[in-house]
Amino acid sequence: MGQGHPEGDRGTERAANGGGAAVAERAPAKSPPRLDKLPPYRVLLHNDDKNDMLFVVGTLREIAALDRDDAVRVMVEAHKRGVSLVKTTHKERAELYVDQFRSKGLTATCEPAE
Repeated sequence: MGQGHPEGDRGTERAANGGGAAVAERAPAKSPPRLDKLPPYRVLLHNDDKNDMLFVVGTLREIAALDRDDAVRVMVEAHKRGVSLVKTTHKERAELYVDQFRSKGLTATCEPAE
Protein backbone atom coordinates (compact mmCIF):
# COMPACT_ATOMS: atom_id res chain seq x y z
CA MET A 1 0.00 0.00 0.00
CA GLY A 2 2.58 2.75 -0.30
CA GLN A 3 4.53 4.68 2.29
CA GLY A 4 1.65 6.43 4.09
CA HIS A 5 -0.37 4.94 6.90
CA PRO A 6 0.24 1.19 7.42
CA GLU A 7 -3.42 0.53 6.76
CA GLY A 8 -3.47 2.76 3.72
CA ASP A 9 -6.59 4.89 3.33
CA ARG A 10 -8.61 2.70 5.69
CA GLY A 11 -7.10 4.36 8.79
CA THR A 12 -8.18 7.81 7.62
CA GLU A 13 -11.59 6.46 6.71
CA ARG A 14 -12.05 4.86 10.15
CA ALA A 15 -11.19 8.12 11.97
CA ALA A 16 -13.58 10.08 9.76
CA ASN A 17 -16.41 7.59 10.40
CA GLY A 18 -16.22 7.73 14.20
CA GLY A 19 -13.64 5.01 14.76
CA GLY A 20 -10.06 5.23 15.90
CA ALA A 21 -9.03 8.56 17.45
CA ALA A 22 -12.49 10.11 17.11
CA VAL A 23 -13.86 7.65 19.70
CA ALA A 24 -10.97 8.30 22.09
CA GLU A 25 -11.73 12.05 22.07
CA ARG A 26 -15.27 11.63 23.44
CA ALA A 27 -15.85 12.54 27.07
CA PRO A 28 -16.44 9.50 29.28
CA ALA A 29 -20.06 8.85 30.17
CA LYS A 30 -21.10 9.54 33.75
CA SER A 31 -21.75 6.39 35.72
CA PRO A 32 -24.85 6.23 37.90
CA PRO A 33 -24.15 6.07 41.64
CA ARG A 34 -23.37 2.58 42.86
CA LEU A 35 -26.29 1.18 44.81
CA ASP A 36 -24.00 -0.42 47.38
CA LYS A 37 -22.59 3.05 48.20
CA LEU A 38 -25.97 4.67 48.99
CA PRO A 39 -27.04 4.95 52.65
CA PRO A 40 -29.32 2.07 53.68
CA TYR A 41 -32.97 2.54 54.65
CA ARG A 42 -35.31 0.11 56.41
CA VAL A 43 -38.79 -0.59 55.05
CA LEU A 44 -41.16 -1.26 57.95
CA LEU A 45 -44.61 -2.83 57.86
CA HIS A 46 -46.99 -1.77 60.63
CA ASN A 47 -49.86 -3.79 62.05
CA ASP A 48 -53.41 -2.74 61.27
CA ASP A 49 -56.81 -4.13 62.13
CA LYS A 50 -58.35 -3.85 58.68
CA ASN A 51 -56.32 -6.16 56.39
CA ASP A 52 -56.67 -9.93 56.26
CA MET A 53 -53.46 -11.84 57.08
CA LEU A 54 -53.51 -13.75 53.78
CA PHE A 55 -53.85 -10.47 51.89
CA VAL A 56 -50.83 -9.05 53.76
CA VAL A 57 -48.75 -12.14 52.96
CA GLY A 58 -49.74 -11.99 49.29
CA THR A 59 -48.92 -8.29 49.11
CA LEU A 60 -45.51 -8.82 50.72
CA ARG A 61 -44.76 -11.53 48.17
CA GLU A 62 -45.96 -9.39 45.27
CA ILE A 63 -44.29 -6.08 46.15
CA ALA A 64 -41.20 -7.06 48.13
CA ALA A 65 -40.60 -10.37 46.32
CA LEU A 66 -40.43 -12.28 49.60
CA ASP A 67 -40.85 -16.03 49.56
CA ARG A 68 -43.85 -17.46 51.40
CA ASP A 69 -42.03 -18.23 54.65
CA ASP A 70 -40.43 -14.77 54.90
CA ALA A 71 -43.72 -13.05 54.06
CA VAL A 72 -45.51 -15.02 56.80
CA ARG A 73 -42.71 -14.23 59.27
CA VAL A 74 -42.93 -10.47 58.52
CA MET A 75 -46.73 -10.51 58.77
CA VAL A 76 -46.74 -12.41 62.09
CA GLU A 77 -44.07 -10.16 63.59
CA ALA A 78 -46.00 -7.03 62.57
CA HIS A 79 -49.19 -8.55 64.01
CA LYS A 80 -47.57 -9.47 67.35
CA ARG A 81 -45.12 -6.58 67.83
CA GLY A 82 -46.84 -3.82 65.90
CA VAL A 83 -44.06 -3.40 63.31
CA SER A 84 -41.72 -5.62 61.29
CA LEU A 85 -38.71 -5.11 59.04
CA VAL A 86 -39.52 -5.99 55.43
CA LYS A 87 -36.27 -5.06 53.66
CA THR A 88 -33.23 -2.83 53.86
CA THR A 89 -32.39 -0.98 50.65
CA HIS A 90 -31.45 2.49 49.40
CA LYS A 91 -33.73 5.47 50.11
CA GLU A 92 -35.43 5.78 46.71
CA ARG A 93 -36.34 2.10 46.57
CA ALA A 94 -37.49 2.15 50.21
CA GLU A 95 -39.79 5.07 49.43
CA LEU A 96 -41.12 3.20 46.40
CA TYR A 97 -41.91 0.14 48.56
CA VAL A 98 -43.73 2.37 51.06
CA ASP A 99 -45.80 3.95 48.27
CA GLN A 100 -46.63 0.53 46.80
CA PHE A 101 -47.68 -0.91 50.18
CA ARG A 102 -49.82 2.14 50.87
CA SER A 103 -51.49 1.83 47.46
CA LYS A 104 -52.61 -1.66 48.57
CA GLY A 105 -53.97 -0.32 51.86
CA LEU A 106 -51.09 -1.43 54.08
CA THR A 107 -49.32 0.83 56.57
CA ALA A 108 -45.59 1.08 55.86
CA THR A 109 -42.80 3.53 56.59
CA CYS A 110 -39.11 3.83 55.93
CA GLU A 111 -36.27 5.10 58.08
CA PRO A 112 -32.49 5.33 57.88
CA ALA A 113 -30.79 2.09 58.92
CA GLU A 114 -28.20 3.44 61.33
